[in-house]
Amino acid sequence: MSLFNFGKKMDLSCCYIAESSIKSITVLGSGCKACHALHESCKEAVAELGINIEVEYVTDMQKIASYGVMRMPALVINEKVVSFGKSLKTAEVIELLKK
Repeated sequence: MSLFNFGKKMDLSCCYIAESSIKSITVLGSGCKACHALHESCKEAVAELGINIEVEYVTDMQKIASYGVMRMPALVINEKVVSFGKSLKTAEVIELLKK
């Protein structure tokens, strides 16, 4: 029933994310397969949401240690570690970006 737009979902998630305060997205990793998979998932999530941010990939162990991360891959959003020790799928990254 489309009368008064009942029954139709409005997807405003793209607008909300684009106007949010996400300033940086960083993937911390050693260069392994799981680290590259997380980096690709992050790039896909950013493209899907329409956010104009470059996803940085850091392999420098001193910089990784400065975040206090001991297990990789790790995802850092706005200089805050939000996930570590597992490779996330694109949908999981999108959920973290919406928070």
